[in-house]
Amino acid sequence: MSDFEEIELSAAVRAVRDQLTQAAMEGAGSAVRFEVGPIQMEFAVEIRREAGASGGVRAWVLSAEAEAKASRGSTHRVSFTLTPKDAATGGGLEIGDRADAGTTRFGRTGG
Repeated sequence: MSDFEEIELSAAVRAVRDQLTQAAMEGAGSAVRFEVGPIQMEFAVEIRREAGASGGVRAWVLSAEAEAKASRGSTHRVSFTLTPKDAATGGGLEIGDRADAGTTRFGRTGG
């Protein structure tokens, strides 16, 4: 995979989570709110066994360009649906917040 940037599947999912958090911060105090529904994700991935003592198997996301360069035998399609939940309440999420300039309740893990 040296012809293209390697992005782990976990990093791609983390980027979606980070973008939802950023959207909530930017939408704080807005008169318009959006409920976050299920997020469907689909990627072309290359599954590789990592060398070394810690080893393990990892899924690397392929860009469209990289997918074209990779052989069909080494790539797979992975799709899944994520349903975002508020860490504090277990309820659904909304982009925006009732409190001006705040993101209270969004992604809170405790306390």
